[in-house]
Amino acid sequence: MAVVVPLTLIIALVIGVLSIIVAIIFSILILREDPGNEKMVEISGYIEDGAKKFLWVQYRILSIFVLVLFVVILLFLPSDLTSNNVPVISGDMNWEQAIAYIVGSVASMFAGWLGMIIGVKANTRAAQGCTKSIDKGFDVAFFGGSVMGLAVVGSALIGISVIYWIFQTPAVVLGFSFGASTIALFMKCGGGIYTKTADVGADLVGKAEYQLPEDDIRNPATIADNVGDNVGDIAGMGSDLFDSYVASILAAMILANLLMSGASDAVRGTFIIFPIILSSVGLIASLIGILLIKALKTKDPGKLLNFGTYIATFIFAALGALFVWIMILTTDGITDAQIVRMWKDYACVVIGLLSGVLIGWTSDIFTRDDKAPTRNIARSAQEGDAVVILSGFAYGMLSVVPPALGIAVAMSLSYFLDGVFGVAMAAVGMLAIVGTVVSNDAYGPIVDNSRAIAEQGGLGEEVIRIADKLDSAGNTAKAITKGFAIGAANLAVFALLFSYAEDVGVDFTMDLLNMNILIGAFLGVVAPVLFSALLILAVQRNAAKMVDEIRDQFENNLKILEGKEPPNFHSTIEIATKGALRELILPSIISISFPILVGAIFGVAALGAFLVGAILSGFVFAIFMSNAGGAWDNAKKWIEDGNLGGKGTATHKASITGDTVGDPFKDTAGPSINTLLVVMVLTATIFLGLLLLINGGAGWLGQFLTP
Repeated sequence: MAVVVPLTLIIALVIGVLSIIVAIIFSILILREDPGNEKMVEISGYIEDGAKKFLWVQYRILSIFVLVLFVVILLFLPSDLTSNNVPVISGDMNWEQAIAYIVGSVASMFAGWLGMIIGVKANTRAAQGCTKSIDKGFDVAFFGGSVMGLAVVGSALIGISVIYWIFQTPAVVLGFSFGASTIALFMKCGGGIYTKTADVGADLVGKAEYQLPEDDIRNPATIADNVGDNVGDIAGMGSDLFDSYVASILAAMILANLLMSGASDAVRGTFIIFPIILSSVGLIASLIGILLIKALKTKDPGKLLNFGTYIATFIFAALGALFVWIMILTTDGITDAQIVRMWKDYACVVIGLLSGVLIGWTSDIFTRDDKAPTRNIARSAQEGDAVVILSGFAYGMLSVVPPALGIAVAMSLSYFLDGVFGVAMAAVGMLAIVGTVVSNDAYGPIVDNSRAIAEQGGLGEEVIRIADKLDSAGNTAKAITKGFAIGAANLAVFALLFSYAEDVGVDFTMDLLNMNILIGAFLGVVAPVLFSALLILAVQRNAAKMVDEIRDQFENNLKILEGKEPPNFHSTIEIATKGALRELILPSIISISFPILVGAIFGVAALGAFLVGAILSGFVFAIFMSNAGGAWDNAKKWIEDGNLGGKGTATHKASITGDTVGDPFKDTAGPSINTLLVVMVLTATIFLGLLLLINGGAGWLGQFLTP
């Protein structure tokens, strides 16, 4: 049956282009701001050079990886994309998905590159803005972060809309999403390893051993630390949310294509682009929210960031209803039952969005320095290193419960309203205002850098205090957006799992007496654990090299600590760069090869169980590590503000230990699990045709293990 592409898809294209235009305008406005004194420009230049070098080397490696997968998709995947679960190797090349894969990869790279470039330009300008007022510093940093948010959503909407318009099947959009996810995996893992290599090294030697202040220019790792903020929290997190955003839209499109096969061409086409249209409405809401934040003034930047999220949520809910009505009026032959279903799906979108806000709110409670959990962790530091680590672990685990309940409720209500398609639309809703979410997240590393530049540029205690306030809000914003991203990614991969199940045509009852299912689920539970362990060990190995380098510089050149000579920043940047790129290869290979091997050996049903196990354990690990790490970080900062004795005390030193443990938790392993889950589900889906050819989908060994 042919699919009619509704003209309302033009709306998504226009809004996506508008988003890129606004991002460019914001970039121009930021570049016109005063970059500060000569010292500030010099420091910012070091950061920019280090970030560009890392991305350039990473992109060269990625190009080889992308080319290999392009050839695999082109030559070895079944070319019949509409064969109703009967893969056909016709000898024709699979150009459609292969081209879409390249486009998705390039779009993800572009979004990360643009956001990172503006981030390293905005940091010194935000620091200089703090010399005028807290509002000025906030405006520059937030608009810098908004460039990333608008670039991510605009690129995604343009890519999805154009590919679907040309090929008129969600199967080709699957290639676009797979490209975005593989790039995100490299960007998030590599950036996370880089930033924590430098951060841990800087803290263990500079702060704990030599009692240097935060961001002291005498610390050889301080520039590498600031570079890491940009490549990890801006480029990496941007690619991560780009990936989840595209995956949520794709899952809903695939399910609409399958579940609406009995409807008319016009109605089927409308339901397929429904998630795209509502996502474009979310972008409008994000744009309005960004402009409203700019118009408002406040002495509490944290509350202003949260207000932007809440106002974007409200605007989206209102505009979404209007666009549903427009789509109903412009769809020929739509029945009353289908109209009711569309309104139910809209309700699912709102439910998903509210669930995302709940997850963000939970992260806020468990990580803000004015809330009980973080202050209790800080007080536990009075009892020593071991106790502060135990406290952080406990609160991190407690923080898993509310988001889990929120997602369970969202899935239950959405499934009640419209089955698996309702759950997929809830995932779309959770990521509808991702433009605002990414803007808030990218704001964090910009103000972190600006605080460092304010100190290193000699702007004085008052300016540093203002920058500290912006930085504190940024830490909380990053914790909230990480929680939001984790929840959204999990709901998105559940939706992708449903589409996988529909494609396979297997009813996953998860009968644990079936050895295939049990083995698959068990391996799935282990996958995020193995992935997290590899990333944390990578940080540990690289941080050890960084520690040795910093100690060597201090011991061999006493003039560094005296402030008479600058440290060798290039050597620490080199350690972080080479180590991160070397260490990300194994986790990336595992994320793609693991699901293929499970499907090939134990069959597609076992692979479905594998994905369920990975999603469930991945959610727990991701929320726990992100929130525990954020709480340890802010507990340390609260002590550094003069509480519980302040800097230089045994309590402060214990809190540094907690923060050091939490660094790879919250910025490397925790948020990288989101991307791992999406990559594994997309890998299972895109390689499904090949897996079904192995003993009819039973696998090499699975045929002997099925009762």
